[in-house]
Amino acid sequence: MTISAERVKELRERTGAGMMECKKALVETSGDMEKAVEHLRKIGAVVAAKKEGRATKDGLIFSYIHPGGRLGVLVEVNCETDFVARTADFQAFVKDIAMHIAASSPIAVRREDVAAEVIAKEKEIYEAQAAASGKPPAVCAKMVEGRIEKFFEEQVLLEQPFIRDPKTKVRDLVTAMIAKVGENIGVRRFARFGLGEG
Repeated sequence: MTISAERVKELRERTGAGMMECKKALVETSGDMEKAVEHLRKIGAVVAAKKEGRATKDGLIFSYIHPGGRLGVLVEVNCETDFVARTADFQAFVKDIAMHIAASSPIAVRREDVAAEVIAKEKEIYEAQAAASGKPPAVCAKMVEGRIEKFFEEQVLLEQPFIRDPKTKVRDLVTAMIAKVGENIGVRRFARFGLGEG
């Protein structure tokens, strides 16, 4: 099957993967764009899993000030080498993460980083709401579990839908970047400042 350069370019723009990877993905999926995107995401996840656990002692600390000067973000994103940290792709990725934090106000990078008391308070609220519904205890427990998961999706950076592409979670964005640069990458920490907040 012949794959046009335009299709390869379109897939590259959508995924950020290399030209050859895009062409291979389109050939393997008989030119189906959606299946090719999914195929590249699976490959990215495999590559990312192999890189996980490798030390990330380099990277960038990036500051983003929203126009108007009323909102700012400071974020640290780590990678393995300064070579990758200096690339335009990595710098654009870090800027995207900072802008996402500014727009989405996460409270933590990972769910493990959310304070136990915050989770306990949310659970207490959800249990009261579930009990008020009058449903059986087993159903109430499932409701609470589902609401806690929803809380993590809304409040934890890596689990939030990415602002520029809500079908993609921030975690998937990180995975795609790991596959693209061939190094382990991690969002280490951030601080978000809003004028008059906190």
